[in-house]
Amino acid sequence: MKNNLIAGLLGIAFFAMSCGPTLKVTNDLDKTANFSSYKTFTVYNLKTSGSVSQMNADRIVAAIRAEMVKKGYQEGGDNADLKVNAVTIIKDKQQVSASTNYYGYGGLYRPYGYYGGMGMGSSTSVSTYDYKAGTFIVDVVDSKTNKMVWEGVGSADFDKAPKDPDTAVPDGIARIMESLPTNGTK
Repeated sequence: MKNNLIAGLLGIAFFAMSCGPTLKVTNDLDKTANFSSYKTFTVYNLKTSGSVSQMNADRIVAAIRAEMVKKGYQEGGDNADLKVNAVTIIKDKQQVSASTNYYGYGGLYRPYGYYGGMGMGSSTSVSTYDYKAGTFIVDVVDSKTNKMVWEGVGSADFDKAPKDPDTAVPDGIARIMESLPTNGTK
């Protein structure tokens, strides 16, 4: 169960795009930030609300680095222009549904009175479905001002881990970071 949680935690935002849950992506941008002035980045933090295996944490960081490089940024260590932070949040959820079946024969209503019939009854069945709701957040912060300049959020509901996290993680991160502006050199 714990291994499923660990793998599933990454499934929240790195879902296999074609066969996994629907990834809902939103982003926000500081329109006053001059992205052409940023040349370097560092990945400085990875926070999770649960256990993430070291392999999955490494996949996340590698995918973020790859996306930043695709956008024209170079890794810059402690003196980088941008700091990239990643946060995962996972919550156990449960969906409850109920359905009622009515049976029997009722009475008849006539203008001159109500005539009873055979008894009526009903049965209600309740079912539950356990799943996980996950969110993955990537924050990009200006190192000089310590002000967030871009944020991407991916969220989805899922019930199992992706079959191939080596593909699912980079695909999900790419979708989340798609709207991050380039630094102008690309």
